[in-house]
Amino acid sequence: MIANIVKPGSNTRGVLIYLFDKGRANEHTDQHIVASWDSFVPDPGPKDSPGHRERMGQLVKALDLRVAQADDKAPEGHVWHCSLRAAPEDRTLTDTEWGTIARRVLHATGIAPDGDPDGCRWVAVRHADDHIHIVATKMRGDLRPPRNWNDYHRAMTALTQIEHDFGLHQVNRDRDSWPAAKRPARAETEKAARNGCSRAVREELRLMVRTTLSHAHNVDEFLGLLADAGLQVETRTLPSGDLQGYKVALPGDTNADGEPIWYSGSSLATDLSLPKVQERLAATELAAPQPAGRPRPNPWHQATAAIERIPHCLANDDPAAASAHLVAFGEILYALPALAPVHLRAELRQAAFTFECAVNTRARVDHQHARALRGALKTMRSRPADDGLVAMLVDAAILTVIAVRRQSALHHHDQQIAAARQTLLHLQAAYGQAAQAPLARLAERKPPADTERRYAKYLNRAVPAYAEQILDETAWDSLTAALADAESAGHDPAVLLHQAAGQRPLDDARSPAEVLTWRIQRLGERHAPSPRARAAQARSTTTQVRATPKTAVQPPPTVTPPTSRPNRSR
Repeated sequence: MIANIVKPGSNTRGVLIYLFDKGRANEHTDQHIVASWDSFVPDPGPKDSPGHRERMGQLVKALDLRVAQADDKAPEGHVWHCSLRAAPEDRTLTDTEWGTIARRVLHATGIAPDGDPDGCRWVAVRHADDHIHIVATKMRGDLRPPRNWNDYHRAMTALTQIEHDFGLHQVNRDRDSWPAAKRPARAETEKAARNGCSRAVREELRLMVRTTLSHAHNVDEFLGLLADAGLQVETRTLPSGDLQGYKVALPGDTNADGEPIWYSGSSLATDLSLPKVQERLAATELAAPQPAGRPRPNPWHQATAAIERIPHCLANDDPAAASAHLVAFGEILYALPALAPVHLRAELRQAAFTFECAVNTRARVDHQHARALRGALKTMRSRPADDGLVAMLVDAAILTVIAVRRQSALHHHDQQIAAARQTLLHLQAAYGQAAQAPLARLAERKPPADTERRYAKYLNRAVPAYAEQILDETAWDSLTAALADAESAGHDPAVLLHQAAGQRPLDDARSPAEVLTWRIQRLGERHAPSPRARAAQARSTTTQVRATPKTAVQPPPTVTPPTSRPNRSR
């Protein structure tokens, strides 16, 4: 159950007229009072009911009586308006149950404490099955205002117990589960719908600012890129000349006077305030440099390897490293659409947008924990991306989002679980579009049958639990081609399979064969070891296999592919 306490107003009649009217889209039905400070108050009923106007006047006069008595001592915004909405999966509550809930919320907020004859006057109005509105006038019987400081958080605390007592859906109210993004107000959402836009202006600006931030190296470049993206940008400076803040506006989004509607960075998301942006960009500048004299590694491979380490951080309960990596991972997702081929951008952009609500970025983050990922992001822009590189990275990203969803489920963060689920759908769609062509090109170069059987033996030793599944996958042909390429470059395929299988578990992989294919490709592009080093690697691998305790579960028998395998559909 969710509470929404709106900004105090001074028009009691106006609020009640709206509640008892038909609504903006005739959505209000069976308008009636379910509870009040006095069981004898007149109920206006629906607007078109007989005597509605007279009863409405009587109700307004009764609610405003103490405000009139207090005269100039009454607070300027004397109308307290709170809506309580049940979750979609909750049962339909009765009027009596809604009345009880209203009284408990009023008691918790200090508007009308139980047993206090001087509590504020109030009514609870129902005009739909799933929610009620509480309207109170903030003047007590002793002509003093109520002590309703921090009423929203007190109401939410009360609702936690109410959900338990009434058997309703339990909403997680842990601040650590809240995303940094500020949700658009109802008026903003309705304005977007009227203008035929899929997102509110606040959401569109946040998407553009985050995307720009993922491509910037410093604050000056960040502000310049915002302007280049077509946004109106204004900055504030201190008397010392230092930058104090920034705000952005979408061209064409104006108020009634034709002036731009400005949004500060912090009003878009808490981590988009200027200090947070400066902190993040400073961490990017300090990303680990490439040692001189070494060949520059593929930054896409570096980013993929760093992303594959994130589930390990989550599983090992390392919140500092996990938070830093997830923030950097989010920046990778926002940068990816501009770096990927055009046909992949729509799904990748949606994945970045939905992932923002799957993690908490409000907490203070030590960005130095993710130096490798930030360093890769810094140089990815200089390396053109084809479908294969994007598919490789997205494949690792899918496993990371699955780990994020699992972690959220452990803490019952339902909103984050739903956001992670949506992110997965978009990433999987993008992966399906990106991976098909490069995997097919690899499969066309599969090695001869005797080499394939040799690789199958290596596979049984490296991943006995998955060998049969991998050999039956269409991507087995692609995996053998990747192993053949690595072997021709001087690598030992048996060692590479052990390294690829040992990097991260394959439990969450939809296709272990595809995951191993990307890992083998990445490992195969590294500098091949010398014959002496290869011999040492072979001895190490053999020792690891022989060192397996006798009490351990024995792996399944070796599965050897047939000499002629039927064509498998994709």
